Amino acid sequence: MKILPDWLKNGYLRLIDPVADWCVRHRVHPNTITVIGTTCTVIGGVVYGTGHISVGGFFLGLTALFDVLDGMVARKSGTASTFGAFLDSTLDRLADGFVLGGLAVFYALNTLHHSWASVPMVVMCLLGLIGSFLTSYTRARAEALGIDAKVGMLQRPERVVLLSVPQAFFGLALNGVVLAIIIVVLTVTAWITVYQRVAFVYRATVPTDAPSSSEHEQSPAAAPAPAFDPHPLLKGE
Repeated sequence: MKILPDWLKNGYLRLIDPVADWCVRHRVHPNTITVIGTTCTVIGGVVYGTGHISVGGFFLGLTALFDVLDGMVARKSGTASTFGAFLDSTLDRLADGFVLGGLAVFYALNTLHHSWASVPMVVMCLLGLIGSFLTSYTRARAEALGIDAKVGMLQRPERVVLLSVPQAFFGLALNGVVLAIIIVVLTVTAWITVYQRVAFVYRATVPTDAPSSSEHEQSPAAAPAPAFDPHPLLKGE
């Protein structure tokens, strides 16, 4: 199950396709688009931290354009690179950190909405931040093992939409209840996605990791395990 249907994503891609063509004609480098988009998103997170939720939502909604545009320009112009993909992924984590961190700061410091719910919402924002990092890490670690783990409810497009559109239209409607619901949905779906990706990788790797019975029968004795791992860093994180 996905939060955003494919027809909506495809419609959005067709909408910004002319913008990508314009960037290609004017030789705008995709890495430049990535950096500008991240800078705008960081500013939007700071705006959230100051309590201007509706303004921050509209700002992030506009800057979400850069999230898709850099990849489209890279493909159309033939300038896609390994470093570009690495830079995009790294700066996406920076952007997520500032947006969810800004919301956590808002709940921690805003006196107007400082109530019994403030501390739980700060915790919820932090859990959402950890969950968003883990959704990206699990996919990246799976790809390092040769497994495409692009599965789960909450991927980056869904996360960007949840962090921008509802806030832009509703702000602190119903005394902040709408914002709180969005953050809870974001956090819960992020952790569901983490579970889905871990389960996917487990199902993909367990059959290959388990030794066959014939191997046990042919091997008279297993070699004793070493007392320590001479290359612990080779196992990754």
